[in-house]
Amino acid sequence: MAEEIIKVENVSKVYKLYPRAVDRVVDTFHLMPWKKYESHAALNDVSFTVNKGETVGIIGTNGSGKSTMLKIITGVLSPTSGNISVNGRISALLELGAGFNMEYTGIENIYLNGTMIGFTEEEIDEKMDDILSFADIGQFVYQPVKTYSSGMFVRLAFAVAINIDPEILIVDEALSVGDVFFQSKCYKKFEEFKASGKTILFVSHDLSSISKYCDRVILLNQGDKLGEGSPKEMIDVYKQVLVGQYNANASKADITQANKRVEEAFKLGVNPDTLEYGSKKAGIVNCRILDANGVETNAIIKGTDFTIEMDVDIYEDVPSPIFAYSFKNIRGTEITGTNTMFEKAFSDPLKAGDKRAIKFTQNMSLQGGEYLLSLGLTGYEEGEFTVYHRLYDVINITVISDKNTVGYYDMNSKITIGVR
Repeated sequence: MAEEIIKVENVSKVYKLYPRAVDRVVDTFHLMPWKKYESHAALNDVSFTVNKGETVGIIGTNGSGKSTMLKIITGVLSPTSGNISVNGRISALLELGAGFNMEYTGIENIYLNGTMIGFTEEEIDEKMDDILSFADIGQFVYQPVKTYSSGMFVRLAFAVAINIDPEILIVDEALSVGDVFFQSKCYKKFEEFKASGKTILFVSHDLSSISKYCDRVILLNQGDKLGEGSPKEMIDVYKQVLVGQYNANASKADITQANKRVEEAFKLGVNPDTLEYGSKKAGIVNCRILDANGVETNAIIKGTDFTIEMDVDIYEDVPSPIFAYSFKNIRGTEITGTNTMFEKAFSDPLKAGDKRAIKFTQNMSLQGGEYLLSLGLTGYEEGEFTVYHRLYDVINITVISDKNTVGYYDMNSKITIGVR
């Protein structure tokens, strides 16, 4: 039987919002018989459990109550009603500054955080070398943290949280902070922590990380718990929430239709700063991405088939058209692409007034992350290469993955290990 290590029972958190600062004082001392505030429920009767050794993610839109829930679990905030029980030593990495005294030096804050978790000074001394090595901020560790850059601050905060050897790690969006090298080191440590059987509860807007690391996901919206389940199930519901299409009482048929509307709302993610040029003898008049089910979207799950479609109108005769696409990463590096000439899918000459629909279907092998799609319509006229229409960085595509390999794309290797 699974051992419950965190139990949240009917937790609500209500804030009093005062129109003026003086109204807070009046209310505190009961100087007026009527209330001078409006109530705002950050959490509404939320319940869930986290079992020992689980990695549980909490997702939701901004203002859904995710960070409030983590603060209540860690004891930073008290619930208005409900109960929290935690069976284990917690290390938490919340928003920048939480748990640190800005006037203290880095070293002093290491001892402060370790003591708050329950370690003795001698135990912290034993872990100090690992913490300082991981943070790698040099002599700045002896300076007040108020002088730190945000990058140095998060390095120290994560180094303390992950190396203090807690039974439960609670993280609020911190894995996406800092330079790419530090992020890489954080993810490696995060994976080691998970592999050692520790319990992790974390909030993230990075759906690829949620899909990759989480055993279970809890979805919050405007303080309410909408559901919990597998990462895929909750991510699908989250997409509905994002576009206002979620209906808790919907039938199965309604849900199918809602999913279609959600994907329609998600469809392009068109870049308003698309670079466009060409002779315009022909033009790309529409484009879309379809998932394996033929639903229009700009979020593709790694390992599934997808189709890039472009609609083309021909305004003047085009003797040898070539249709193309390519993917870039967000830094502008061209990752992969193809065209009808490479694929030996040659088109007949096209006449003015012709209309064509071009489809590129393939399996998504790119690593999880954000990419930009570019489209092209080119050709040859009397031996000269001609650009009719190009659209650079026209659509953002999100690849959702729970398994990334080295580099930009996955070789999809099949591995066998035998005795010889």
